[in-house]
Amino acid sequence: MRYVLIALAILVVAIGGGYCYLANIAGDVMHAGEPQATVRPADVVQARQDAQTDAAAAVDVTEPKQILFGDLHVHTTFSTDAFLWALPMNSGPGAHPVADACDFARHCSALDFWSITDHAEASTPRRWKEAKETIRQCNAVSGDPANPDMVSFIGFEWTQVGQTPAEHYGHKNVIFRGLNDDEVSPRAIAAGGVATDALRNSVGNLPVATALVDWENRQPYLNFRQFMREVRAVPECPAGVPSNELDTQCYEAADTPEDLARKLFDELALDPVIIPHGTSWGFYTPTGTTLDKQLTARMRPENQELIEVMSGHGNSEEYRPWRSATLDGEGNIACPAPSHNYLPTCWRAGEIIRARCEEAGEDEATCTTRAEEARHNFAQLSIAGHLTITGEDPSEYLDAGQCRDCFLPPFNHRPGTSVQYGLAVSNLDDPDNPKRFNWGFIASSDTHRARPGTGYKAVDREYQSDARGPRSKVWADRQNLKKQEALPYSKPLTREDIADVPGFQLTEFERQGSFWTAGGLAAVHSEGRDRDAIFDAFKRKESYGTSGPRILLWFDMIDPVEVPAPEVTPEVTEDAEAETVDAETAGAEETDAAAEDTAAPVLSDAEPVVVASMGATVERSKSPTFRVKAVGAFKQKPGCPDSAEASMPQDRFDSLCRGECYNPTDTRHVIDRIEIIRIRPQIDGTEDVAELIDDAFITHQCEPDEAGCTFTFTDPEYETLGRDTLYYARAVQEKTPAINGANLRCEFDADGNCIKVNPCYADYRTDADDACTADVGHRAWSSPIYLTHRG
Repeated sequence: MRYVLIALAILVVAIGGGYCYLANIAGDVMHAGEPQATVRPADVVQARQDAQTDAAAAVDVTEPKQILFGDLHVHTTFSTDAFLWALPMNSGPGAHPVADACDFARHCSALDFWSITDHAEASTPRRWKEAKETIRQCNAVSGDPANPDMVSFIGFEWTQVGQTPAEHYGHKNVIFRGLNDDEVSPRAIAAGGVATDALRNSVGNLPVATALVDWENRQPYLNFRQFMREVRAVPECPAGVPSNELDTQCYEAADTPEDLARKLFDELALDPVIIPHGTSWGFYTPTGTTLDKQLTARMRPENQELIEVMSGHGNSEEYRPWRSATLDGEGNIACPAPSHNYLPTCWRAGEIIRARCEEAGEDEATCTTRAEEARHNFAQLSIAGHLTITGEDPSEYLDAGQCRDCFLPPFNHRPGTSVQYGLAVSNLDDPDNPKRFNWGFIASSDTHRARPGTGYKAVDREYQSDARGPRSKVWADRQNLKKQEALPYSKPLTREDIADVPGFQLTEFERQGSFWTAGGLAAVHSEGRDRDAIFDAFKRKESYGTSGPRILLWFDMIDPVEVPAPEVTPEVTEDAEAETVDAETAGAEETDAAAEDTAAPVLSDAEPVVVASMGATVERSKSPTFRVKAVGAFKQKPGCPDSAEASMPQDRFDSLCRGECYNPTDTRHVIDRIEIIRIRPQIDGTEDVAELIDDAFITHQCEPDEAGCTFTFTDPEYETLGRDTLYYARAVQEKTPAINGANLRCEFDADGNCIKVNPCYADYRTDADDACTADVGHRAWSSPIYLTHRG
């Protein structure tokens, strides 16, 4: 018997060892990688700059700064969510390391600058060190430092999420100027609370059984388990110790924007750019949240210099007066009734339950009561309200919760955290010195595929956007994304009831797939192509964002040149000379009046004086005059330039660019119109922000001219209204296809109500080859010019 037991033990060890050998059950450590692409040819870079100079000259822009395009919001599989989406169960192709992002940005999307911004909550000392080193390697390939083909920045994302409006501050990217260790933070600083718990503690408990079920693709699952083990192994930094005194091997978190700014600017003595983004994304922003609480002095809003107007997760620009939930007279959360162009999701939940109740044969009174209960239950759970309605098909919600008349809105748009709302509100604790947001604008991709600058073509939806989900119904059920049977009543749940539900299941994940686009771009007016010139443009807010295409945009405040009219000397005849009287006699008054008329200034044909450019703040008492110039983006041709294909090994090029690159023709799209938005920030806390936002204040319809569109305007009301005002320009291009351009693809009735939807799912239910495109007017948003009224 003893020999039998020994033999069995040897067999078990052999089988276990063989399994571990075959499966690498511990998982591989994922690395940042090394860039493999070569520098972009100098003649290609110069040719694009020459084309831009020619376009500027065509709209009479003299001595222009360079307009450079980039992406300041890029995730790789050093981010937990990016790694999850890259797993085979989500039809993912595997790891996307930092090096992939470098090579993609340089040749597939041909950017001028970009930054890595992986979630700090998943960072470890090793990953932060490797990410910095890979970015340095990427930058080292750029050629002449004074005139590089591309500038690479180091950054991270502070991914804060609050469970209630009072504790929610949202996500912010932190971008550093330099690359040396003393020019960046010693570690990526995470957000405390929900995000840390989701991305560091509760997410990623994939059982080994997942690898066994998907044996052929087992290794990525095991690698993900190793990824999470590494995250959790990093000890938390001791509380209360200044950031500059902490050990580099610990996990540091900041709970609020105040804490983040103190650590970066005060304790570490750095001067990064902090960029709020996704401010109105409803998939994680609690209902009822507004930006007001971030305007207190201690939250240091002045340190948030730029804001991301749009990304691949939607456009956060536009304000609307409706809300997804309200407070009743006693301060309780209530479900509002439908309003013009908006159907609250909580209201639609009541109608779903009413229909089920009636189908079950219940009487009208019972069904009305259940509908009311469903609305109430849904509203109480905010972003997780959908968990109170079991077994529904996502299409049953129609377009509930969505902004019907916004441009490429985010899922469940929250107007109280929109960019326009933020610009309209004021903190009037000190009435003589109101505190306001003073943002410059950018846009970005927020790619989770290590693919910066994906907005150049509306192709390849699963790679150019973040559309990725369960590869089959079986995998959807395994991830518990499909809920229980459809009950004819709602389930009253509390926050305690859903405390153990994984973060991604708290949101309406299935409908979100219809709102992921290819994303936007950041643009700067820069004195040069080098690192300092680009970062200086960030700091002076001379920046703008586009929804993807490389639209050229200039927005300036000008003073037209005034010159005195030429003095007219009348011809004097002998008779007239005889009648002339001394100028010191009774005719002197008439002579003085004539002199005044003669000296009256007139407008000159000379180039007007530029008083300020986008992003500036100006003191002004008289009515301002502004000038906008816009030139459409180059039309794209299929495929990739030869220089891109020759830049890296063929298999890598095929894997990264997938046959489509930024590949401009010599012709441009035309600008359809220029819209001016005027916002007059509050001077009284009771003012309704809807009355302070003029969108659009002026709309200028452009002639269909490939050379571009120029528009000059004056606001005659500024002087008489006597209050601070800001203006920004929105240049809208002719319509072209965009991924998820129609979001849920509603069918509307004669009254404008959505009666049927055709969602573009991110999973197996929508064919991967379907780009779900619809025509939209792509646009560029200038940074505002802020006018402070004298007196």
